[in-house]
Amino acid sequence: MKFVFELVNGGHKNDLAIFDQGRRITYEDLETAVENCRDKLYSLGVRCGDRVAIFSRNSAEFIYSYLGITALGAIAVPINFQLSLREIEFILRDAEIQHILTYVPLKLHEELVEQHEIQKCATLDSKIPHAPEIPSEFTEDDPAVLIYTSGTTGNPKGAILSHKNLVRNVEQIRVLKCNPDHRILCVLPMYHCFGWTCCVLNSLFNGASIFVLDSFTPKETIETIREHKITDLFAVPSICRLITKLAKKSDLDSLQYIMSSGTTLPLQVAKEFEEKFDKKLSEGYGLSEASPIVTLTPPGMEREGSIGLAIPDEELRIVNPDGSDVKPGEPGELWIKGDNIMLGYWNLPNETRKVLEGGYLHTGDVARIDSDGYVFIVNRLKDMIISMGENIYPREIEELIYKFPGIREAAVIGVEDSLRGQAGACFYSVEEDSNVDIRELKKYLQHNLALYKIPREFHKVDKLPRTSTGKISKREILNLFNEKKSRKGV
Repeated sequence: MKFVFELVNGGHKNDLAIFDQGRRITYEDLETAVENCRDKLYSLGVRCGDRVAIFSRNSAEFIYSYLGITALGAIAVPINFQLSLREIEFILRDAEIQHILTYVPLKLHEELVEQHEIQKCATLDSKIPHAPEIPSEFTEDDPAVLIYTSGTTGNPKGAILSHKNLVRNVEQIRVLKCNPDHRILCVLPMYHCFGWTCCVLNSLFNGASIFVLDSFTPKETIETIREHKITDLFAVPSICRLITKLAKKSDLDSLQYIMSSGTTLPLQVAKEFEEKFDKKLSEGYGLSEASPIVTLTPPGMEREGSIGLAIPDEELRIVNPDGSDVKPGEPGELWIKGDNIMLGYWNLPNETRKVLEGGYLHTGDVARIDSDGYVFIVNRLKDMIISMGENIYPREIEELIYKFPGIREAAVIGVEDSLRGQAGACFYSVEEDSNVDIRELKKYLQHNLALYKIPREFHKVDKLPRTSTGKISKREILNLFNEKKSRKGV
């Protein structure tokens, strides 16, 4: 297969492709719905190269729309439905979008685009004339999707992924051994690259069945796994943690493969999951700019603390700040090269040059690779704290804090320090009906860490802010910390 929309042909026509809110959609139904959506969009004026936004919760219609858009040679632009109107309008303007498929009407400040109900555009029932074939000059290297990354500063950037990027990435994760008997739960948002590639495209490519939940609620997720005998679960650490807390061991009997990604998986969260369910929790790693999977752990090959092995036909480098390779086993920035790497950022040539300099994607993550090829994320480069000339990696400290009795979640961030330049500040929440003695926590850390790594201060919060994809938002924590400091006149 060369194009994303050709993935509709991945399964036998009578096999189940999608189960959504009681609806059973076969691969034949899926092919019909995608063709209908393509025809409808063409009748509305969508042409090859146009950007068409999708603003929707998880649904079969989301899948029809995405594939229908790309089947015209147009570019799909999934939008996080949790964004504010200001953030949505930025994406609509930046991508120069003329049409948006929505599950609810958007009350935009001005009429920026034509809005269309997604249910009316993506349907099994249509009598619209067929759209012409995709232009002959259109190739697998042409764009299929713009994924707007949340970014750490400023406005989000649109990562341009080609048909080849997406299809190749699905081919590269064949090591997961998915087949038509697999039943994959899609509870991660489809607008996010991790959920889309692993839950949707991976399923279609292998003729498996997708079980759609429009959002994550612990009870419904656990019931779906149990009642529909789900075999594959892709999740983020916060989902794994809640499932561990609320599910019975028997609820997860059908699961054969569970992978956590999207953000760092704390070792304590993995340990508690594995002890309760007697099932290995694998960790993978990726980013939108890589379609997104970069590393993963094949079934039965887990290694504690590792994000797995490089996917096939991908080159990894660990480099020093000057771009030279580090010594084997030492940490440095992770660089990636492969067919899954994006074409660049939409309308941002300077940003594209920087992040793809030398033909490699510069991830901004500090990693190391052991002698067996297993990759370990040390920290985000931007999160590293430099105190008195010493490099401090917050993840090392956070892993220890998670093991301390009563801690629910923790984040260590760098704050200004007049003496040391930077120092660590720990923000944490506690389990219900628990109390954490900070003096004991400090003693515990002093016993396990060099003194310069111990956070300067500790702040208890009800809960840590998270991004829409489940990551703890260190940027928001720091903003709140600085606002609080300003109010105190410090």
